[in-house]
Amino acid sequence: MSLSPINQRRVQQFKANKRGYWSAVIFAILFMLSMFAEFIANDKPFVVMYNGEIHLPVFNGYPETAFGGEFQTEADYRDPFVAEKIAEKGWMLWPLIRYHHRTVAWDLPSPAPTGPDSQHILGTDDQARDVAARLIYGFRISVLFGFTLVVVSSVIGVLAGLVQGFYGGWLDLTMQRFIEIWGGLPQLYILIILASVVEPNFWWLLGLLLLFSWTGLVGVVRAETLRARNLDFVRAARALGVSNRKIMVRHVLPNAMVATITFLPFILAGSVTTLTALDFIGFGLPPGSASLGEMLQQGKNNLQAPWLGFTGFLSIAILLTLLVFAGEAVRDAFDPRKTIPGAA
Repeated sequence: MSLSPINQRRVQQFKANKRGYWSAVIFAILFMLSMFAEFIANDKPFVVMYNGEIHLPVFNGYPETAFGGEFQTEADYRDPFVAEKIAEKGWMLWPLIRYHHRTVAWDLPSPAPTGPDSQHILGTDDQARDVAARLIYGFRISVLFGFTLVVVSSVIGVLAGLVQGFYGGWLDLTMQRFIEIWGGLPQLYILIILASVVEPNFWWLLGLLLLFSWTGLVGVVRAETLRARNLDFVRAARALGVSNRKIMVRHVLPNAMVATITFLPFILAGSVTTLTALDFIGFGLPPGSASLGEMLQQGKNNLQAPWLGFTGFLSIAILLTLLVFAGEAVRDAFDPRKTIPGAA
């Protein structure tokens, strides 16, 4: 499927911003790798060949008796007894990091937290959990949370701004006053109070943040809709008897989405930062969850272990830098005033 000339120009303009283009590529690679976190960092092997049969512990749980053990509970593949039993009649294929983000390393040479070594390339935290494994899983859940929040809040915000700008009048005035009052509420305090009342999880925390994040795009879409509804092609469609819903979807919305798309990478960065801040102060994801904010909290609480603070800070800094640079490239791609370097 070939792109239209204007979209071809946008792609070229996006690639012309080398810093933003390569930032987007690096972010996409890191995100795709984190989606396969179970195959990179896990306390279970990929494949177990035992007695001529193939087992997939990553997808299924197997009791210890399936490998010649004595207990009906799920096998601990890092247990020397289980590993010896499997080695007698087969073999195991392990991930690069043999620790899940919840795995506690009981065989540390010194009390936790311990520094980087051959077994833990980024060291362990104060609960003897592998920092590299928690970084991979924390990166994934932070980005997925940000993506989900951006998509849902953008849909609500775009629809609200579209209705406001297209119909105007008392509907526009009423919604504007409501958004002004709603936006003036102390969001952080309300989130802390609600998070302290119930035990937060991924979806509950997503709903709490969605209460306030949807207003971010309303003003942009409203302004673009107010401008587009008076254009000649919209007036012509209305004169031909086209319904308001079709006019909004087919003619007004595409014009409003140009300005909206340029804000999405920056809103994603803000969503990741919000989740990190809530996790840092202890009102985010449930305790034990892999989180970049929890890693920063580990660094603050263990100043004698500098690798924890450096890992948390650098991971957040690199993630936000990639998103901001990619957002700048997207903004340039949709800016009609930008010219492609070297083009006539």
